[in-house]
Amino acid sequence: MRFDRASGVFLHLTSLPGPHGIGDLGEGAREFLSFLETAEQDYWQFCPLGPTSSAHGNSPYQSFSAFAGNPLLISLDRLVADGWLTTEDLQPVPEFDDHDVDYEAVGAYKREALRTAHERFRETATEDDYAALDAFRESEPWLDDYALFRALKRKHDKVAWVDWPEPIRTRDPEALADAREELSEEIEYRTLVQYWFDKQWQAFKDDAEEAGIKLVGDVPIYVGLDSADVWSSPEAFQLDAGNRPTAVAGVPPNAGDSGQRWGNPLYDWERLADDDYDWWARRLDRLFEQVDVTRLDHFQGFLEYWAIPADADDPAAGEWRDGPGADFFETIGERLGDLPFIAEDLGFPDAELQALMDRFGFPGMRVPQYADWCQGGNAHQPMHYPKNAVGYTSTHDTDTIRGYYDAMSDRQRECLHYNLGVDGEEIAWSVIEAVWRSEAGLAFTTLQDLLGLGSHARFNTPGTAEGNWTWRVTSEGLDEEIAKRLGTLTQIELR
Repeated sequence: MRFDRASGVFLHLTSLPGPHGIGDLGEGAREFLSFLETAEQDYWQFCPLGPTSSAHGNSPYQSFSAFAGNPLLISLDRLVADGWLTTEDLQPVPEFDDHDVDYEAVGAYKREALRTAHERFRETATEDDYAALDAFRESEPWLDDYALFRALKRKHDKVAWVDWPEPIRTRDPEALADAREELSEEIEYRTLVQYWFDKQWQAFKDDAEEAGIKLVGDVPIYVGLDSADVWSSPEAFQLDAGNRPTAVAGVPPNAGDSGQRWGNPLYDWERLADDDYDWWARRLDRLFEQVDVTRLDHFQGFLEYWAIPADADDPAAGEWRDGPGADFFETIGERLGDLPFIAEDLGFPDAELQALMDRFGFPGMRVPQYADWCQGGNAHQPMHYPKNAVGYTSTHDTDTIRGYYDAMSDRQRECLHYNLGVDGEEIAWSVIEAVWRSEAGLAFTTLQDLLGLGSHARFNTPGTAEGNWTWRVTSEGLDEEIAKRLGTLTQIELR
């Protein structure tokens, strides 16, 4: 699938303005839709939507589920409007920071409110309310196992499921039946929270469609080991007889580093192929209920993947194994139709990978922060972007443009000035303009770059466990003049 030339802004939902310490699906999301309309943008891109864990630094890339939504994104104000909470239930609202998410404080406050809403549901829900909840549960086959998984996590004091007692760890049918009966109230709560998330998401998606904004999601190729996905579908992964991984994901050492051991379980691609990649088809089908386009993280893993023995700490102990390649995308395409994918191909300039992307028309990514500005023809310099590419000023894993520029060597900075014909006075906008002027089919910037913010505002610093995913914008930060400036640039360069 090839995209018509267009542009958008990257902003994770937790970074939206809002009254309860974190961005959510309430009025802050609509404020940003209005900003995008004023800026004449076509796309809003964000990170994965799944429930996060403090054990993994609240990263949206380490979720308890590839299917479920993050309860912290539920708007409490919308639950008030729907009658499941009262304004008194929300009092007192802690003095949350408008600029940074305190996940511990936000989680405690919002979870208590959601528990209160569940109690009111149990007290006042009508037959129609229960019928709607049942219809949602029946329409989402992943939900029963997810709700049971979260109930069991709570029962076992948040211990990873690989350390649960064997009957429940290995999904003995009798043990599962007993658990469903014992934990029925908690299972209902988890189901109801997902129902509310879905209802609010669909209302948000309808508003985005009315505003002419397409939504761009994100698919981490791997799922977390301590997730409902691996526990409920062990046949999809490379596990032993006790449902523990035999090998885990990572990347091999190369010049200048010792590789990375991510620790995610690997897919059993041969077994998945036997049932036409059904688990993946269901995952993507669920995602495309929520978004219009999605980025495929670590696209290399579909061609070949680095497998590290589960008992090895050194990434160098791994080996390359074949991924499913073209067969995966052909099979998924037959089931889902068009595949509006953006391939994250950063760090893998491989002819075979490029051939796979070209075969299906998937655009790759180009990021100026990865450019050698003193090298002629460097692929990450905006003037060299191909048409079937997506140009980003920054990503969720890079610094902001301002932070990147401030940390550059003098020589690279001089080469950047020369290549872009700028003096660095408004460096973020200079790079935005360069990406917008490029031949890339899609152009994206972050809200932080539009605001010209420094490193303190970056989303995430890879390899660090704290201080990530906390930055927020205020309503005042969604400045109309900045939106109009982007709109004018977009009219000149992309229309």
